[in-house]
Amino acid sequence: MSASALVHDGTAMLGRNLLRVRHAPALTVMTQTMPIVFLFFFGYVFGGALAMPGADYRAFLVPGMLVATAANGVMTGMFQAAQDTHRGVTDRLRTLPVSRAAVPLGQALADLVTTAVGTVPLLLVGLAMGWRIEGTAVEAAGALGLLLLFRFAATWAGILLGLASKSEEAAGQLGSATFMLPLLSNAYLPTDGMPGWLRTVAEWNPISAVTTAVRELFGNAPVPAPGEAAWPVTHPVAGALLWSLALLALCVPAAVRRCARG
Repeated sequence: MSASALVHDGTAMLGRNLLRVRHAPALTVMTQTMPIVFLFFFGYVFGGALAMPGADYRAFLVPGMLVATAANGVMTGMFQAAQDTHRGVTDRLRTLPVSRAAVPLGQALADLVTTAVGTVPLLLVGLAMGWRIEGTAVEAAGALGLLLLFRFAATWAGILLGLASKSEEAAGQLGSATFMLPLLSNAYLPTDGMPGWLRTVAEWNPISAVTTAVRELFGNAPVPAPGEAAWPVTHPVAGALLWSLALLALCVPAAVRRCARG
């Protein structure tokens, strides 16, 4: 299948998935508003108890919430892929003269477009809560690009898991468990006070590297010095890029093969 055919078919699948988003407004509103609800919850309800000496917790929290929202691509990708697989949609698409890579690609691109749109109100609410971008415009653009790259990679991981799931119910249960991933990172709290083994797990969590990189690019928190934390956290931009590219390199070909094989 040529690249032009992949572009043509991928655009068609993108349109199909965007129509699905349009026809499920309640689900779209819920997925877009939940990060804002959590931002208010952590920022105001827990903000006083979780305040860190010498630091503004909301400035610390907003980048973490942005990355946690990006990581939810695993859950949404899994749900949608499992739904199409177990309702026969993927089988029907497989009978058409369509590039096999275009089917998961269209889903991932539609999720990326939806996420990009949904990030705007989350940023505006963060600004209203007192969070500010302290870095340059170029660094802020880099932070947003890194967020979208990580979301794209997380969505492909979810698509692979959804295609491999035994049922929609199993995908739903596994998807709900991914809610724990941001909690085992530095998205909401620093890792300094964690027990040694848990701190190691949290700092090698891809979410921690991306969160630290976004905080650095937005100018909201300094990067730990080498030796004070795991390598992905002390070199966050490189660590975030490596984690995202590794997920894409692993999940994209595996998901395409799985989709083609059925």
